[in-house]
Amino acid sequence: MDVFEAIRTRRSVRKVKPDPVPQDLIEKVLEAATWAPCHFLTEPWRFIVLQGEGRELLGEVYVELLKEQLENTAEEESQLKLNQQMEKAFRAPAIIIVISSPSVKPHVIPREEFAAGCAAIQNMLLAAHALGLGAIWRTGHALTHPRTKEIFQLKEHEEVLGFIYLGFPDQRTIPVKRTPYQSKTTWIHHKTTKSEQTVT
Repeated sequence: MDVFEAIRTRRSVRKVKPDPVPQDLIEKVLEAATWAPCHFLTEPWRFIVLQGEGRELLGEVYVELLKEQLENTAEEESQLKLNQQMEKAFRAPAIIIVISSPSVKPHVIPREEFAAGCAAIQNMLLAAHALGLGAIWRTGHALTHPRTKEIFQLKEHEEVLGFIYLGFPDQRTIPVKRTPYQSKTTWIHHKTTKSEQTVT
């Protein structure tokens, strides 16, 4: 798929089929991530792939998050909601956890390492789309919850950037509009004062 076509037609796919994703396709998505730009070639990322029962680990995080909010809820109702939380981790046959693992060298700027990890995720989303897969970048409180660090054994300086749900699409793609770049772009051809700059 042409890169510009992939960029224009990629969408977040929330509903995917339960069919397993072949390992070679997952590996292509992971490889695409590793070609993201990064300062000083630090490659500040690592990945955890959840499949099958392994997805229960993420389900445990979702359950823990909800438990903190259910103190005054009836037991039967609570259990139903907790089960629903666990099911969230099974909405796709494969989930890739993207972890920012920044270099600790003194000349490396942490914010740049974070940005590189996000660039890696964009590569993954575009690669998945080009391969005929559906993907969505999920975030939320689960990213920063202490249980997440504990379950997935993150180091102190590491953080989760997102959960990439991956599968074969089971929904129609709805066209969307984007604000034209012209309304968000300032062209500067020579040194000017702020009042002289124009947006075109």
